[in-house]
Amino acid sequence: MKVDLVVLDIAGTTVEEHGLVYKALADTVIAAGGDASDVGDWMGADKYEAISSMLGKSIVDVEFKDFHERLGAYYAETPPTPIPGVPEALVQLRSNGVKVALTTGFDRPIVDGLLEVLGWGEGLLDAVVCVDDVSAGRPAPYMIFKAMELTGARDVRRVLTAGDTVRDLEAGTNAGAGFVVGVLSGSQTEAELAAVPHTHLLPGVANLPALLA
Repeated sequence: MKVDLVVLDIAGTTVEEHGLVYKALADTVIAAGGDASDVGDWMGADKYEAISSMLGKSIVDVEFKDFHERLGAYYAETPPTPIPGVPEALVQLRSNGVKVALTTGFDRPIVDGLLEVLGWGEGLLDAVVCVDDVSAGRPAPYMIFKAMELTGARDVRRVLTAGDTVRDLEAGTNAGAGFVVGVLSGSQTEAELAAVPHTHLLPGVANLPALLA
């Protein structure tokens, strides 16, 4: 079946950010007196929700601001870069009439700064959906549905979702996407991704044009 829209995660899927988001999360929680030993369980999740859960309280505005500041400092020190082959794959997908959207557990201020550093804009992407654009982050499917709305995609069976975390795959499955692809470019292992429903496991986003050829 033809694919109209490819929906991709950012960190670990299209962008190499060296695991700094999880370092910033852990440092924030520890500084607030919490236990960050399960920070890896929050890969792909809403970062506000992650901090709230690890600290055991619902309002964490101060801590979330601290997380932003820490992550900004880490990114300034070690700037994120595109994962090799990703920009070329996105260009090829769009040249074949496939729309490309990014979804992320980051909020809009982080994403805007990240995309500016990368130099990614309308020439490469059709839509960018952040966790604060919807009522719930992954594994809820809402960011995928929002990407469909923004790009005019009508049939979820003609949507491909791809990500490097279990939550990415769960969101794609919950959305009913025709293709739910796990990529091995992030920090979760092939065994971890293989343990949840999916249609394909690939080395990375660079392999998507060949899959859809």
